[in-house]
Amino acid sequence: MKILVTGSTGLLGSALLNQLSSSAYKIKITSRSKREQSAPFEWVYSDLLSGDGIEEAVKGVDVIIHAATSPLKNSRIVEVSGFGEFLGKIQHIKHFIYPSIVGIDEIPFKYYKLKYEAEDLLKNSSIPHTIVRATQFHNFVEKSFLSKPLFKRYIVPGNMKFQSVDVSEFANHLIGLVDKGPQGRTDDFGGPDILTLREMAELKIRINNETNKVQTFSLPGELYKSFKNGKNTNDNQKMGKITFEDYLINKLD
Repeated sequence: MKILVTGSTGLLGSALLNQLSSSAYKIKITSRSKREQSAPFEWVYSDLLSGDGIEEAVKGVDVIIHAATSPLKNSRIVEVSGFGEFLGKIQHIKHFIYPSIVGIDEIPFKYYKLKYEAEDLLKNSSIPHTIVRATQFHNFVEKSFLSKPLFKRYIVPGNMKFQSVDVSEFANHLIGLVDKGPQGRTDDFGGPDILTLREMAELKIRINNETNKVQTFSLPGELYKSFKNGKNTNDNQKMGKITFEDYLINKLD
């Protein structure tokens, strides 16, 4: 069986390749820029923005794990219009695995809305597929909200909730879906704990022995409300084992 991993230079793509390097699968990887260390994988250039290289990238593969994404730039093309054209070129695929995000159908955020549109495109296609939504990754939450204290304070929208999950655990879960075959929309993959951003900041201060304090604030609007109400979480799907606390401790090693 030959697997293609798209977005192979990204956070999730890199986590997938770390685990697939010791697998028995034949692995092909594709991205716009070549990884510094592509071996032992076969790398092929492709670009969802222009469509260049797509035919060569998908040639001869049985399964695709679609880790390619672009939340900040050219999002509509990469996530929706380019994705739709991509789907039109992979009618031979036996199993298309699409990682998505918990809460995209309820959270009023542009990137999430585009991911939801992409899910619909896939569901309405004839391509055998599995869609699995994950909660936010530990390092995404830390980098986005807790990376740079200001005046020795983490100034955060403290009531926002996250059920963050380890990216390597989610990557392992996606790989485990390969042999299970297409399942349509399958169970969400959430982290083991649901914490407020204030609680996460306090954990970081304690574990790193920092002198920083936490200052919280609220925001107006439906986007903040949706995160405050935990629309990005799934209490019934605490599938990950590595907690945010574990993640912070492991970073010290």
